[in-house]
Amino acid sequence: MNRNNTKWLILIVVLIGLALWVDLSSNISISNPSTGEPFFSRNVSIRLGLDLRGGQQSLLEADVPADVAVSSDDMKVTVQTLESRVNALGVSEVVMQIAGDRRIVAEFPGISNPEEVQAALQQTAFLEFVDMGDTPAAVGTTVQTDYVPGGVQPTVPPTLTPTLPPTITPTDTPATTPTDTPPTDGTTPPTDIIYHTVMTGAELDTVGVVNDPTQGYQISFTLKSIGTQAFSDYTSANVGKYLAIVLDKRVISTPVINSAITDGQGVIQGNFTYDSANALAIQLRYGSLPIPVKVVESRTVGPTLGEESVRKSVLAGTIGLSVVILFMLLYYRVPGLLAALALITYALFTLALFKIIPVVLTLPGIAGFILSIGMAVDANILIFERMKEELRSGRNLRQAIELGWSRAWPSIRDSNISTLITSFILFLFGNTFGASMVKGFSITLALGVIVSLFTAINVTRTYLHVVLDNTKLEEHPGWFGL
Repeated sequence: MNRNNTKWLILIVVLIGLALWVDLSSNISISNPSTGEPFFSRNVSIRLGLDLRGGQQSLLEADVPADVAVSSDDMKVTVQTLESRVNALGVSEVVMQIAGDRRIVAEFPGISNPEEVQAALQQTAFLEFVDMGDTPAAVGTTVQTDYVPGGVQPTVPPTLTPTLPPTITPTDTPATTPTDTPPTDGTTPPTDIIYHTVMTGAELDTVGVVNDPTQGYQISFTLKSIGTQAFSDYTSANVGKYLAIVLDKRVISTPVINSAITDGQGVIQGNFTYDSANALAIQLRYGSLPIPVKVVESRTVGPTLGEESVRKSVLAGTIGLSVVILFMLLYYRVPGLLAALALITYALFTLALFKIIPVVLTLPGIAGFILSIGMAVDANILIFERMKEELRSGRNLRQAIELGWSRAWPSIRDSNISTLITSFILFLFGNTFGASMVKGFSITLALGVIVSLFTAINVTRTYLHVVLDNTKLEEHPGWFGL
């Protein structure tokens, strides 16, 4: 065995070890040896789709007249906002896809609160910046405002000259999402007070998270031209007073105005972590849906059907893999045994990849994975048949392995590229029309083909050299099915 094959063998053994670590774990983490604290942690549990795990599927549609055009950008922002809302309810592994011009297919595997999820999907999520004066309402309080949708905003005080750089500093840690719990400071929600809305979320132009070396994480924002003037007038006249950020009439943050903001740019400071700052930035950026949506269809998939499907899929995969390995052993003998080992290596690598990415497995996705196993075997068969031809023509084993691989490679390359192109087309179709099962099939098939190319090019070839380079063909012709 030459040095190059030794290097490949070491790399393959290391990759197998890593793949086994991921495949046999539900969570992987790497800790700092000095402190013992993990600096890398990842949940690598297998994620099952709606058809295997059970849950709910909803079809949403833009709730606007049929003659009103709906832009693709608005639809994308709507999907992002809806995903943020549902994730805040504790629903994980949500799949949302735009279907056509004005529909969204939403899948919620394993949910236990379908009514709450549907209510969150249709929520308007209207964002307002509300004048609180000298006494702020507690975070979580429901308030009444003077804003009338479609009406004219009340005027704000005249502009004063700013003297300090523009900043808004929260006096408490803002909540990442509004909750239904009453205020925790013992105050009574001021239900009889009508607060003034300075401006709405429609006036925000950009919102982002920045990290200041002295102040920590902050939320920076810029306003559109109309919002800039309104905000300048208000903040100039209300330095030292409170401005609440209100989502759906519920207070989510109550920063105090440190100085006038006349240029339409400012920051919200507070005791933020990156996650809490990012969560609030998302609410500010996407607090209101660009397009109202309605649920036009909803169905529930039971977990019993999913469990039975998983059991039958695993059984089918096991039978298919066993039959393929048996055929390779009977027909190709020793090379067939090495191909079986390469096939098992392929399965370990692919499963680890599915868990790391992660890939949400559905029944069509499992079918794509099983199909890719057949393509991995097909590459080995092409190599072995070419190798047997070289052996019959008098080549030694080392030459036969190299020539068999090099002459089989064009066929392997072209067939796999064709499959990858087909997978890409299926992915585009599934992504465009919201066909998540077609999309899942294309993803698992494409990943399987890529891994099978690696195992055929490197793993099988390395195994053949490691075992057969020092074997004398004339002493063991039966080992090769000759």
